[in-house]
Amino acid sequence: MVIEQPKVEQSDKDWPGRVFEDESRAYVEAMLDFVTASQATSEPGVPENTAESPDKVPLKAQKRALRQEEEALRAERRVARQRRKQENVAWKRMRAERKQGREALAGQSAAEGELQGEHWRALRQQHRETVAHRKQEDAEWRQKRKLIRERLCQLPLVAVWMAILVITDNCTRQCLGLPLFVVGSQVTAEMVVEALRRLLPPELQFLISDRGVHFTAKVFQELARREEFIHVVIARHRPQSNGIAERFVRTLKEWLRDKTWNNDEELAMLIEQFIAEYNDRPHQGLPLPGLSPNEFANRIWLM
Repeated sequence: MVIEQPKVEQSDKDWPGRVFEDESRAYVEAMLDFVTASQATSEPGVPENTAESPDKVPLKAQKRALRQEEEALRAERRVARQRRKQENVAWKRMRAERKQGREALAGQSAAEGELQGEHWRALRQQHRETVAHRKQEDAEWRQKRKLIRERLCQLPLVAVWMAILVITDNCTRQCLGLPLFVVGSQVTAEMVVEALRRLLPPELQFLISDRGVHFTAKVFQELARREEFIHVVIARHRPQSNGIAERFVRTLKEWLRDKTWNNDEELAMLIEQFIAEYNDRPHQGLPLPGLSPNEFANRIWLM
């Protein structure tokens, strides 16, 4: 007997994106309904990406963990050296006592002398085993230190963190700009808003973004109110909801893969070169295949 959970028909499910199923509807009307449905089903106060996968641990955290592991190994080494000093002092004391005790052997019987001799030979053998064990400990310690340093050397060397804000047009596929932030992970919502204020077109109606803190801050909401556009946030953990921007990021990464730069000025020059090439080359997925984003945008304005 097999018990299965009853299947729910696809038509019975409901989600905000279904407003786009009717291709006869105007884009603006469908987008407004999507925003309304998304706000109704959203759960405020639930942080995005609450759990970070181990393979996405920041580089700084990885280096910190390895440094802490190396320091713990040094501390263990210091404790071992202190213990060895105490053992060496005890061994020297026993050797001195043994030397002084030889003078008293003349007045002892042969049995007592043999007993003390066996005891001393046992102590000397124990000392030899201790020395051999120390050599093994030293080899293990050097191997552990070598592995930690190799892992540190394998981590990429990053002197300056830089972040790029991607701004693309979903209609024409044009890249409107790629603002560069040298502060990297310390980018603030105010910086993002300032870059958008300079690059967003005045006729903008909808701005689609993820739910990052830069786009949910009050200063960003103020920008949307002042510039009179509607902010559309994609579903949580669904980057494919903003597929055009995600595909653009992939193209940018592939283009930069074989490029080199030494500072932010050189990277900025490469980015300008990429924008020009990207906007002037033919694209797939456009309503008029074979046109570049710039050519497609010009035809739209001529209509």
